[in-house]
Amino acid sequence: MTYATTPVGTRIAYQLEGQGPPLVLLAGQANNHHWWDAVRADFHPARSTLTLDYRGTGDSDKPDIPYSTELFAQDVIAVLDELGIDRADVYGTSMGGRVAQQLAARHPHRVGALILGCTSPGGPHSIERGDDVRQALAQPQPEAAQQALLELMYTPRWLASHPGSHHTLGDPGMPAHARRHHLAASNRHDAWDILPDISAPTLVVHGSDDRLNPTANALLLTDRIPNARLHLIPEARHAYFEEFRTHAGPLVLDFLTTSGELGI
Repeated sequence: MTYATTPVGTRIAYQLEGQGPPLVLLAGQANNHHWWDAVRADFHPARSTLTLDYRGTGDSDKPDIPYSTELFAQDVIAVLDELGIDRADVYGTSMGGRVAQQLAARHPHRVGALILGCTSPGGPHSIERGDDVRQALAQPQPEAAQQALLELMYTPRWLASHPGSHHTLGDPGMPAHARRHHLAASNRHDAWDILPDISAPTLVVHGSDDRLNPTANALLLTDRIPNARLHLIPEARHAYFEEFRTHAGPLVLDFLTTSGELGI
């Protein structure tokens, strides 16, 4: 296992695969790098991929202290520093998109191109999920709550043909305190005031049928970030990057190539 160490001594596990310029892949809340297992190889014809286990997940340290999306972004910087990477393209989905916002706004010289997937600006300006979604996820029976989450992530058609294990439902090895800190970090995220500071060329991607993170948030991000582009994937839910990988993967690679060729 390879680690970077933050200035205060927290170890962050990271995984670097493939060849070529690095693409940082940031997972959703309470998930480790396995969130990307099904699709990371799709980027390897053109890019290496760099993932990490957020503090509190996977093989990273799990300190019982408050977490924040800004702190997660600082952990990403620690990994980049460990590898000697001055600048990288960043693709964050769900809470990973929130972390990516912090990276791009607060460390603009470290981010090349930016892709924000199925995410939101957070805070009072964001569009909250409906009460029906909250109630479904808060069911007292764990199996029922997990099934509700699956149906928010994927379409029934996809679930019928993919009944196996899914890597987007959270890290099963997380201690309870880390789960609480992840939830609090995502809930406290509010990047509204710093979004206009993002100078990286930005692509906002969202499923048209995402109810876990309502699709309207994609429009807010696109309007708030200078010169951002928007792409909605029809019929897709929250895990669009996996179920619609044949659409989403080439879309991201094309954006990275185009933004690099144009020098934007």
